Amino acid sequence: MVASSSGQSAFLIVTPALRIARTEFSVTFVRSAGPGGQNVNKVCSKAVLRWPIRSSAALPETVRARLLAKHRNRLTAEGDLLITSQRYRDASRNLADCLGKLRKMVQEAARPIKSRRLTRPTQGSIRRRLEQKHRLSRRKRGRHLGNDDL
Repeated sequence: MVASSSGQSAFLIVTPALRIARTEFSVTFVRSAGPGGQNVNKVCSKAVLRWPIRSSAALPETVRARLLAKHRNRLTAEGDLLITSQRYRDASRNLADCLGKLRKMVQEAARPIKSRRLTRPTQGSIRRRLEQKHRLSRRKRGRHLGNDDL
């Protein structure tokens, strides 16, 4: 992990092979509706993280496509991914929470999709399905018996 002079990492490390430079993010702090009592009305502790995901060089194209598809409701009109946190009373913990949310989202998108392997139904499930069809058929046939002469 590469550290900057402020003690924070210069990268958000998602996986050992996938790192996102912190300079790609823009972070603002606004007034929160979360915990804090009267302090909420005075202090800007809600963290709002913006990431221009379409222009990010850190993401492989497949990961970017899955991330955009899965989280399209978090995209702004400009194409920025927007993540907010107001869980804590102080801004630094809310920023760390935003980065944690982003890390989790990118990790899920980086995980390849498992393809479904076709399996054959068991003999028991085939038998139960056919028995259910016969029961339903008999029930419906019973509704029509004797009504032919009307």
